[in-house]
Amino acid sequence: MKKRALISVSDKQNIVEFASGLVDLGFEIISTGGTLSVLQDAGVPAIPVDQVTGFPEILDGRVKTLHPMVHGGLLAKRSNPDHLKQLEENQINPIDMVVVNLYPFKQTLERNGVSKEDIIENIDIGGPTMLRSAAKNFVDVMVVVDPKDYNSILEGLRNNSINLELHQRLAAKVFRHTANYDAMIANYFLTQTGEKFPETYTATYEKVQSLRYGENPHQEAAFYKNPIQNGLSLATAKQLHGKELSYNNIQDANAAIEILAEYDEPTAVAVKHMNPCGIGMGESIADAFRVAFEADPVSIFGGIIALNRVIDSQTAEQLSEIFLEIIIAPSFSEKAFEILSRKKNIRLLRMEMSKKDSTTHKLTTIDGGVLIQSRDNGVIEDSNLEVATERTPSKEEIENLLFAWKAVKHVKSNAIVLAKDKQTIGVGAGQMNRVGAARIAIEQAGEKAIGSVMASDAFFPMPDTVEEAIKAGVTAIIQPGGSKRDQDSIDVCNQHGIAMVFSGMRHFKH
Repeated sequence: MKKRALISVSDKQNIVEFASGLVDLGFEIISTGGTLSVLQDAGVPAIPVDQVTGFPEILDGRVKTLHPMVHGGLLAKRSNPDHLKQLEENQINPIDMVVVNLYPFKQTLERNGVSKEDIIENIDIGGPTMLRSAAKNFVDVMVVVDPKDYNSILEGLRNNSINLELHQRLAAKVFRHTANYDAMIANYFLTQTGEKFPETYTATYEKVQSLRYGENPHQEAAFYKNPIQNGLSLATAKQLHGKELSYNNIQDANAAIEILAEYDEPTAVAVKHMNPCGIGMGESIADAFRVAFEADPVSIFGGIIALNRVIDSQTAEQLSEIFLEIIIAPSFSEKAFEILSRKKNIRLLRMEMSKKDSTTHKLTTIDGGVLIQSRDNGVIEDSNLEVATERTPSKEEIENLLFAWKAVKHVKSNAIVLAKDKQTIGVGAGQMNRVGAARIAIEQAGEKAIGSVMASDAFFPMPDTVEEAIKAGVTAIIQPGGSKRDQDSIDVCNQHGIAMVFSGMRHFKH
């Protein structure tokens, strides 16, 4: 009896060549719908599945392979005499190979203006069922879900080198594939029902690349992306030049992009170890980079720069003067790219930055579990601010307070940021107490602190941080408010003519 392969694929890449190779090796091909037409049009002999089942496709193709003549042929254990007897009694022929990939659910979701009806119709039922049946019975059935495996499988069949280990690896790939597919469907329905934290949470990611190592050379790592991108994401960036990204590069680049998304004006963000070391705004992107560089010309060395405007030659000349790991921008002018690519190793990433919203959750792994929360998309406008002191901040101070507030949101807690003229001049990050973070930011700012504003990511439990700010020459402060001792800080501000506003929103970042 000839071996049988059932082929039904949505992605028809190289399927004619693969099916022809199977026919040359003595396989009989069973197929369905569009795949059958493609094979027959190419002259590949194939049997319609309804000839095998003795039952026509019904319900607009929703039911065609869901039949005992198919699944009996897939699930029968060849080593079990009783199974073989039942096949014979029911005139079922074994199926030795299944080649299936699924309806394009992901691609359908990504289409503009797609209807709910189209989305539902692209939920595959028969395909996953055949894949799971074949994968369960991998000892006797080879199951193929990835077109990239076609050539190696044909070579193995020709060389008689197919073994049980390969069968099992292909089956494992199937279960990962169907799990990924079902996870996308499950998450789609979550968006439809509005459930935020269901009884089980299913996340799925697709591999982008293996990495040389993780945070440290003794750690292994890889980069995965969400299969459905609907917001600002590093996974959508295109690398134009330079070495491969490292684990730490990706972490820092992601931090830079998240910070940059806060600003609409021409802005440059410099990041080291996931904290901003300089943020600058200007009339042009060249001005913005100059301001960001001058914010901390020491820490920017070896850092990552993200800019939200096209990089022109003037900006490129400035960027080329210092050692940077990565430059991220919406695009590079031809001359700018020529200037920057003179450095062999610098990574140049082009990234669409018009999409700023992200509806995905933030996942943080712990040993044995995961914490899930909505992203910190909180935004404060000047109309949201509550003036807590006798003095109201000036218009210029308000602009700088909001600039600093956007920055401090992305600094590790406890966090303090000093800003002046839409430039960060001091960043105190990740300290165990707030006054310590303030002292670091003030020391970094030096004389620039005179006339600056201060942003704190959380309230002041006591007035010591305010006192440090006053000694440094800070004129206005923004903080969430809400401490039992807020009045102590307010009193100190009033005594020295300092303005302080409450945002009513905390931005802890651990």
